[in-house]
Amino acid sequence: MHKRAYGALAVSGVAALALSACGGSSPAPSSNAGSAAPTVSDTSSTSTSAPAPAASSTTGAPVRDANVDLVIWTDADRAPTVKKIADAFGAEQGISVSVQVAVDTRQQFKDATKVGKGPDIVVGAHDWLGELVQENTVAPISLSADTAAKFSESSIAAAKFNGQNYGVPYAVENIALMRNTALAPDAPKTMDELVKTGTEIKQKSGGKVTNVLIQQVGKTGNAYYTYPYLSAFGGGIFGTTSDGGYDPDKVLVDSADSIKGADVLAQLGKQGILSTNVGDDNAEGLFDAGKAPYFITGPWATTNAKKANIKYAISDLPTLDGGGQMQPFLGVQLFYVSSKAKNASIAQEFVTNYITKKDVQLELFNALGRPPALTEALDEVSASNQDVKAFFEAGKDSKPMPNIPAMNSVWGPLGQAAADVISGKAAPEARFKAAQAEIVANIKKG
Repeated sequence: MHKRAYGALAVSGVAALALSACGGSSPAPSSNAGSAAPTVSDTSSTSTSAPAPAASSTTGAPVRDANVDLVIWTDADRAPTVKKIADAFGAEQGISVSVQVAVDTRQQFKDATKVGKGPDIVVGAHDWLGELVQENTVAPISLSADTAAKFSESSIAAAKFNGQNYGVPYAVENIALMRNTALAPDAPKTMDELVKTGTEIKQKSGGKVTNVLIQQVGKTGNAYYTYPYLSAFGGGIFGTTSDGGYDPDKVLVDSADSIKGADVLAQLGKQGILSTNVGDDNAEGLFDAGKAPYFITGPWATTNAKKANIKYAISDLPTLDGGGQMQPFLGVQLFYVSSKAKNASIAQEFVTNYITKKDVQLELFNALGRPPALTEALDEVSASNQDVKAFFEAGKDSKPMPNIPAMNSVWGPLGQAAADVISGKAAPEARFKAAQAEIVANIKKG
């Protein structure tokens, strides 16, 4: 079971048609200049035909295999699939490849790269980007205009920092509204409609239905699930720079529009629709037990719903009275190239000309469940998979989750502020203003 949950730092989740996710973020810009992706034939690295070693697993930081041409680090969930793909690339190019499991992938990658012992490639979420660039651990990646055009604009935007591309997308993900169709056959278009129909379903259930809406809140809150309430009114977390990037000097948590979203959270808490007693430890369990008609969640929840024989459907998040459609964050999964890659040419070739293939993106989807980032692959999957199509539709207007380092200063304060207004411990405006002050102070501390 996988869930997207964020604490003081973004955490990582995962899943199967079920996807997963991860989060986090961090620090600043890079001065790295773009570099064209060389081809294998350009490289002077030795081309051996040594067989690719099995994906290794360890609880500590991996030790780079010095005897192979291309080393990739990823988490245990993705390692078998990445290894299969990397092996095929290695056989095609006549090089040796090693895929190693990193338990704390982002931190271990940063630490190892700084001392020249990291991999050539690392796989991770787009919101790691700012931190990785600031610490000079990832290299620019040059995608041709033709190749970039094969991906959605938002997934390409998510791979950029200060206008420079640093990753190749292979999957996208966002939350939507899942409903138990045995309880709620029709999708509500507004939150008011959701509350009305959900309450009626609960009242008529004879106690079988205990919750109208399942959404992860918990005692410390969850900024990831809070954001759509702010976005519905035009609020959010950061304003933007002139080039469209997120601006850490423009925190919007206490803006008038964001406060309107906080007011809705408070109202839903007062009505008992949202509760701090529902968190990442019991949200799926409640829905899969038939205890609620509605569930705000991501594709990672579909696997367990199927196992529980829940008949479900996916639809857009509802609109909020006085505002508009709740818009979730878009998450993008990337292949990064290390700034200290031992075989940079091979690494660039792998991410720019191999990961961008339709069959490779489909293989990653079939094994891991995350919808492909490549439009051609996504269209093929959506034609036969209603879940993927519905989640895509729910997130088609979403903005990428901020990938700037300042986002690390947001998760804890915003999540806790949301929990406090939902529980009734604090008034929305005062509590979100306090969260804003804490976030701004944290950003200044660096």
